Amino acid sequence: MIVLLSNDDGIQSEGLTALEMNLGHIGEIYTVAPDRAQSSMSHALTLHRPLRVQELAPRRLAVDGTPVDCVKLSLTGLLPVRPHLIISGINKGPNLGDDIIYSGTVSAAIEGALLGIPAIAVSLVTFKNFDFRAAAEFTATLVDRIVERGIPPKTLLNVNVPAIPKQDIKGWQITRMGKRHYSETIVERIDPRGGKYYWIGGDDLGFANDDGTDCHAVNEGYVSVTPLQVDLTDYQLLQNSSLPKFPWPR
Repeated sequence: MIVLLSNDDGIQSEGLTALEMNLGHIGEIYTVAPDRAQSSMSHALTLHRPLRVQELAPRRLAVDGTPVDCVKLSLTGLLPVRPHLIISGINKGPNLGDDIIYSGTVSAAIEGALLGIPAIAVSLVTFKNFDFRAAAEFTATLVDRIVERGIPPKTLLNVNVPAIPKQDIKGWQITRMGKRHYSETIVERIDPRGGKYYWIGGDDLGFANDDGTDCHAVNEGYVSVTPLQVDLTDYQLLQNSSLPKFPWPR
């Protein structure tokens, strides 16, 4: 089996190294990741400058671009083989609920799914005292299950692992996207030359603790596995016969 690893925390991230160490038994591993942190890049592609690739070790490449750049380059000629599976992570921090929209980790997996390859995004739900062992071990187990059963085309799995001791994790649950709450904070400051600049941020204000969601599962001590699809069509609205038909303006 051929596996492509990527992330948005950069190729030197310990979470990526943990995956490399735990997945070596599965088959041939290629790692293609950003040369620096690229968090919250969502599905950004670099279109207005060339991308440069540095080989750090055999089958280990750093790209001066986004997570999606890494996957797209890998699947369109950078690698000598086409991978059977793409794994993005292990991210430093959660990708729960609305985080998915902004996540470079998830977007790397989405790019794989768009190009027809099963994909997994994996995140550790903490911003400090990182211990990636349980998340890496669970990922290896999940890969074994995917090899055995497969996943539907154009689908990816978004995995969030609670940052608690392995023995305290209760199991894993299939979940849906939840809702996280942030303060919409923009910080305005003045540089030494008198020009304004801004920091985009926001404090974590918690989440909607709804049963069956990724947020609820992790809060209860379970690993959350959320199946996502790349087709964003609202089929319920599309099939609603009461949807108004607007005439073309004349």
